[in-house]
Amino acid sequence: MPGLLSLVSKNILILVVTANLFAWPVAYVVMNNWLQGFAFRVDISLNVFIISGLSAFFIAAVTISFQTIKAATKNPVETLRYE
Repeated sequence: MPGLLSLVSKNILILVVTANLFAWPVAYVVMNNWLQGFAFRVDISLNVFIISGLSAFFIAAVTISFQTIKAATKNPVETLRYE
């Protein structure tokens, strides 16, 4: 089962990391422009992006793991019966 889990999750987790790398600069520019309009401005730290990226990675990994384990433990006869 670990081989199956790594086979399924590798491509999806690479997509999650790639999406974060593309989203971080866009989010930084949008947030920076939005914060310019406030009198008391807060600086944007790198911690916000790292925490959000790790959260997205963790949620994707847990979801993929749950769905893969559920599919691997299911009896294929029951699945094919309804097809």
